[in-house]
Amino acid sequence: MDLPLEGVRVLDLTIFQQGTYSTAMLADLGADVIKIEGPDTPDPGRSTMATSTRGPMNAYFQTLNRGKRAICIDLKDEAGRKTFHKLVEDADIFVTNYRRPALARLGCDYQTLSEINPGIIYGRGSGYGPEGPDADRASMDILGQARGGLMSQTGDPEGGPKGAGVAIADHIGAITMAFGLVVALRHREQTGEGQEVDASLLGGQLCVQSFNITDYLWSGTQRGRVKRSGPNPTWSTYQGSDGKWFAVGMSAAHYWPRIAATVGRPEWATDEKYATLPARLDNSSELFAEFDAIFAKETAAEWIRRFADADLLATPVNDYEDVSKDPQVIANDYITDVEPGDGGPPVKMVGLPVIFSKTPGHIRGLAPEFGQHTEEVLQEAGFTWDDLTELREAGAIGPRPTVESTS
Repeated sequence: MDLPLEGVRVLDLTIFQQGTYSTAMLADLGADVIKIEGPDTPDPGRSTMATSTRGPMNAYFQTLNRGKRAICIDLKDEAGRKTFHKLVEDADIFVTNYRRPALARLGCDYQTLSEINPGIIYGRGSGYGPEGPDADRASMDILGQARGGLMSQTGDPEGGPKGAGVAIADHIGAITMAFGLVVALRHREQTGEGQEVDASLLGGQLCVQSFNITDYLWSGTQRGRVKRSGPNPTWSTYQGSDGKWFAVGMSAAHYWPRIAATVGRPEWATDEKYATLPARLDNSSELFAEFDAIFAKETAAEWIRRFADADLLATPVNDYEDVSKDPQVIANDYITDVEPGDGGPPVKMVGLPVIFSKTPGHIRGLAPEFGQHTEEVLQEAGFTWDDLTELREAGAIGPRPTVESTS
C-alpha cells in the first residue's frame, strides 16, 4: 500500500529531540528521511543518558530516528558542503534545529539552500521563534516549558515550578513542525513555491495552553498552580480502597444528578451547596473531603465501572506498565511491533497517534547505524565509487575511525 508521503525526500540535520521527532513522523508516513551527521559529531541522542535502555537499543535515539537512513558528511569541509548541496538539488524538505549562525557557517542557511533549490521547504525548530531579541538563543525542553508558562501551572501550589515530567515542549514543537511541513508541501503543490517553516518550543507551549492564556488575556486573572488536579471536585483525581488512582472529568450540569446518585448521595442533586458548578467550586474543600471518604470504600476499578454504567466519565490513572496493557492502546496499535531488520524478534515501540482509514502509516524500521547509508544515498545522487573513494579519503564523508556511537 502506498503511503501518503512516499516520494518525498527529507534531509534531516537535527539533534536530540525537537526537530528529530518531526522527521520520524514523516518517515512513518512514507517519506525518505536522510539523517545527516558529521563524521566525528554524531547526534548526541545516540548516547544520551536520558533513558534506562542503553547501548545498541537506546530507546531515545530509536524512537526519534526510526525508519530513517543515515549518512556522514563533513559540512565544515568545502568538499563535504558541495556534496550536501548536491543532495539539496533533489530534496523536498530540509529540517534542522541548529541555530542560524551555525547554519550559515555550514552553508545550510535558507538563503543558500533556496538558491540551489527554490522549491525547498526549509523547516527549522527554534527555541523562541524566528523574530525578537532571543531569536538565536539556544533552548532546551525545560526552558520551553518554563518560558511558555506551563511550569506556572504544574506542581503543588506550595512548591516551586515543576516540569511536566516528559519532554512536552520538544514533542509539541516536533508535532507542530510536522504539521507545518505538510502544509508547506500542500502550498508547493499548488504554487511551486518553497518557504521557511519555523516551529519553536515557545510557540508550541503557548499552543497547548491556548485557551488558558487567552482566558488570562481577556480576564487579567492568573490561574496558577492548584492543589490536586484543579479546583473542581468533578474534574480531579481520587484514590480507591486499593491505593490505585482514577480521574473524573465532568463539569457539564447534566452530569451532576447522576454523579450524586452513583456515589450514593442523591440528595446532593438539589443541595444548594453542590447543585451548581459555582456552588461546588465555592464549597470544593468540603466536597473533596466527602468524595475522598466515599471513594476510599471501593477499589478504583469498581468506581470506574460504576461511573461507566451510569454513562459518566472516569478512567484509571495509568502508569507505563498499565498503558502498555491498556486494551484501547492495544486495539488502536498505539504501541506496535517493529521488525528490527536483522532477523531478530520484533520490538515494541510507540506508534503513530493518528489513524488513517486509507493510508495507515507505520514504523518502517529501527534507527540507522552511524553513517550506515552514506554510499547508498550518494550513489543515488549520481556519485560514482571513484567519487566516494576520493571524498572518503579526503575526510569529507564517512565516520571517523575513532568515533564510537550507539543507536
